[in-house]
Amino acid sequence: MKQIQLTLKGLEALKKELLELVEVRRPFLVDRLSNARSQGDLTENSDYQNAKEELGFLEGRIDELNNVIKNAKIVKDSGNKNDIGIGTKVTVRVNGVKNTFEIVGEWEADIKSKKISHTSPLGSSLVGKKVGEKFEVEAPVGKILYEIVAIG
Repeated sequence: MKQIQLTLKGLEALKKELLELVEVRRPFLVDRLSNARSQGDLTENSDYQNAKEELGFLEGRIDELNNVIKNAKIVKDSGNKNDIGIGTKVTVRVNGVKNTFEIVGEWEADIKSKKISHTSPLGSSLVGKKVGEKFEVEAPVGKILYEIVAIG
């Protein structure tokens, strides 16, 4: 697996999720599976089937998180207010409206929190740019013109 770029906050959030899954969620599902198994005929026991499926999904997520954490490369915000990279907050203007985004690694992206991946169309267009630059990004509605208003 290739190195996965993350901010320190992003790595800490993934570690916290992993800890929750391993120490809280997994024991709960194992107990639920055990209780469902003790109810008798497993072929008609929907609780057993559901618990088994949930546990399988959970184990997959745990493996996935372990791999990401093992291959994580922490990217620190350089503190350089002149250009944009992972860990940088950037304010852009689109059609007269300002929006502030944080550029993050793929695993931390969350549009609701205004965290965009450095590999997304907007994120990759922002990386390396400076205040005052204008650029276009292809979107489903057509090309959108952005102007970088502030970094940091």
